[in-house]
Amino acid sequence: MSFYDEVKKYQDFDFDGFFERTNEADVQRVLAKNRLTPLDFLALLSPTAEIYLEEMASKANRLTVQHFGRTMQLFTPIYVSDFCVNQCVYCGFRVTNGLKRHKLSAREVAAEAGKIAESGLKHILLLTGDSRQQSPVEYIKECAAILKGYFTSIGIEVYSLQGEEYAELVKAGVDSLTMFQETYDPVLYARLHPAGPKRDYRFRLEAPERGGAAGMRSLNVGALLGLGEWRRDAFFSGLHVDYLQRCYPAVEVGLCPPRMRPYSGADFQPASVVNDENLVQYIAAFRLFMPRSGVTVSTRESAAFRDNLVRLGVTRMSAGVSNAVGGHSAEDVTGQFEIADKRSVAEMAASLYRQGYQPVYKDWQML
Repeated sequence: MSFYDEVKKYQDFDFDGFFERTNEADVQRVLAKNRLTPLDFLALLSPTAEIYLEEMASKANRLTVQHFGRTMQLFTPIYVSDFCVNQCVYCGFRVTNGLKRHKLSAREVAAEAGKIAESGLKHILLLTGDSRQQSPVEYIKECAAILKGYFTSIGIEVYSLQGEEYAELVKAGVDSLTMFQETYDPVLYARLHPAGPKRDYRFRLEAPERGGAAGMRSLNVGALLGLGEWRRDAFFSGLHVDYLQRCYPAVEVGLCPPRMRPYSGADFQPASVVNDENLVQYIAAFRLFMPRSGVTVSTRESAAFRDNLVRLGVTRMSAGVSNAVGGHSAEDVTGQFEIADKRSVAEMAASLYRQGYQPVYKDWQML
């Protein structure tokens, strides 16, 4: 039994019919409840629920303050390699995109880490492209060993690994795993990933479970909004968080709801446009469904919009971001996509203070 089996339960579910049948009384009934079922969550994602957005946002704010206080954990990514063998049609790092590729040496990883550490951040997210030849597990372990000298929490967002490989990384000091399924629609997933190891839908879907079993302290999942119908991917993302939390109650499980952004060599157009109101609805609905789960919003979103999301239910944000390999210490490097919020860590912290929130630089110390 895995989350793959949970997804299969909904393979014949009539989402369009459900949304058509959902009326205002249904939404009001859900909003009056303290504990929601998966179909309650889906009702809050419905078009009908859009007129209750203010009420949803208000309740989401109360629940977030109740469980997390007025705090915001800050982190930043470190891209150590952009070599990739996949042909994901929506990604700037895909193998057919003519980038000048780069992989950081141990010395360059240390230089990049040192530059980031000057900001005061203690949480780092290590990213690579999908290339076992250029970025084998041993290389990721070597990078983690260097990062341990600068940061108290090391997360990874890399290609899907076997359970024993996650266990190796946990032993090396990695404590957090982020894994985007991109879309939970298996048919669409196959079209978006025509070649490469990432084409294996189920292996990627079950990666967070392998990470949880291997001892990861934190798991973060989600879909890339815009690839498919956003309400369905939002629903399955929420179910994924719920499933993982039930399977691994001692693990912190959170949601990441990124939207498509332009990238270098762009020739892919999103299947659907997810506007700001849609994203607000998604985050608020998720907070009501999973009151104790974290929500991460990246610099894909603009500074003004992220400031507005602070009170909605978000608990974790990136700051001082470069999504290019060596981007903190090198020039003329190409990132994975365009960054919308380019504020430094200090500027992000100042914005949070102005809103009455406490930026958190460290909430975990590895052994």
